[in-house]
Amino acid sequence: MLGRLEVHSDCGRIGVRGGLQRTLLQTLLASEGRVVPEEELVREMWDANPPEGVANALHAHVSRLRKKLALLEPGRSTSRLVGNSYGYQITIGPGELDATVFIGLVKRAEELLGSDPHAASAVLRDALRMWCGPVFGGDAGGAVCRAAAVHYEEYRIRATELFFESELALGNHTSILGELGRAHAESPLREGLCRQLMLALYRSGRQAEALETFRRMRGRLVADLGIEPSPLLRRTERAILEHAPDLQWAGTQRLLVRPAA
Repeated sequence: MLGRLEVHSDCGRIGVRGGLQRTLLQTLLASEGRVVPEEELVREMWDANPPEGVANALHAHVSRLRKKLALLEPGRSTSRLVGNSYGYQITIGPGELDATVFIGLVKRAEELLGSDPHAASAVLRDALRMWCGPVFGGDAGGAVCRAAAVHYEEYRIRATELFFESELALGNHTSILGELGRAHAESPLREGLCRQLMLALYRSGRQAEALETFRRMRGRLVADLGIEPSPLLRRTERAILEHAPDLQWAGTQRLLVRPAA
């Protein structure tokens, strides 16, 4: 799911083509194993314009998808795609869905951050390598899939912020400047990334650039959202102006990014 939609097995892989087939599989995967009612699948696949005989059309697409999945696991006795009078679900085992593995790694890194930022950084680096592009290749389909894409993308940005926080805690402020600058450019309204970039620049002896980063951020927030920077970001600017001693790296730092709720 973290990139172009593909299904892998020991026998090979398939990329599901055809808009309706892809939307069907995406919806089932985005539901992470729960039963999806037929009505919900119809809305995802056809929106407000279902064809006549939509129930038969849905069953036909389910049958075709079931056959495609069976080709990847010829020794499997039962289909992964099962249905009942309520709807359909796809059976997913632990570690089989990249998006849920990714979220598990992020949560593990959050647990490690305070005590072992080096281990947290390694876990987050591995997690972020799982991404091969936007969720579902940027073609999320209906409302369920779009909501899932937003959810996983938020976790990706969260993982990115946590990774940079762990690297700052390790004193690697200079080595991450390039990556951090690109991440901030890709998500220009994320104050966490802005604060991290300001801190990395300041610790690298580039105070003027750190302050200019704040000024650009404030301009974006005022112009795009009509709000001022958060108190934390303003305090960071003030500390840089005053050369506050606690901005300098001196061993493992107290981490300022709070775990996600």
